[in-house]
Amino acid sequence: MIDEIKSYIMAFPLRGEWLTPNTPGTKVPSHGTNKFGTRYAVDFIQVDWKRKGWPSYKLSTIKYLMFGLPMEAYYCWEQPIFSPCDGTVVQVCDGYNEPKRTNLWRDMYRASVHARYFDASKNDIQSIAGNFVIIKFEERAYVALIHLRKDSIRVKEGQSIKKGAIIGRVGHSGNSYMPHLHFQLMDSIDINKAQGLPFVFDKYDIYVDGEWQEVRNCIPKGKDRIRFIE
Repeated sequence: MIDEIKSYIMAFPLRGEWLTPNTPGTKVPSHGTNKFGTRYAVDFIQVDWKRKGWPSYKLSTIKYLMFGLPMEAYYCWEQPIFSPCDGTVVQVCDGYNEPKRTNLWRDMYRASVHARYFDASKNDIQSIAGNFVIIKFEERAYVALIHLRKDSIRVKEGQSIKKGAIIGRVGHSGNSYMPHLHFQLMDSIDINKAQGLPFVFDKYDIYVDGEWQEVRNCIPKGKDRIRFIE
């Protein structure tokens, strides 16, 4: 589903098994909008592949729907995030608090309000992005890693970074419906004004017919069971 224009090649930013519920491999724009540089963005979560519905949490669905869940109940909570490229860290925003529990109805309402009414002249972009890191890897080409765990970021602005270096950990900050990593490429350091850029991952594995198969220069689809092992 990636548009027929240049796709940048990125290294996989996580380790282990993942699912991408929102991905340009399934639809473009992947998040239903071109705002905030999200046209080709990918969301990563971890799930229990053996449970019906592939839940991303360890507790029951009834508890999730009625009471919400603590962060520690989510499989991907605090998983390490790795730089997908060589580059320069140009923006780091940390210190944005996360709720102690998810709440499906509150989080969905908040997402709807932000999508419709966010005003950059009045609102802080962290109310959407939470804690995030932006890396410049080419002229007018940036990668943003968004919704990170508060106080987990290990890089500083102006720092040169190598592919595979640890950036921070998966969190639930900002406009997030559950702990996950939001990953996007864009043409500006300003998330509010940026246009999304297409990309592929240089390699990862996909589970097909009971076996893992390596794929290269590809983007996962929404129901793909994928993994990356260094």
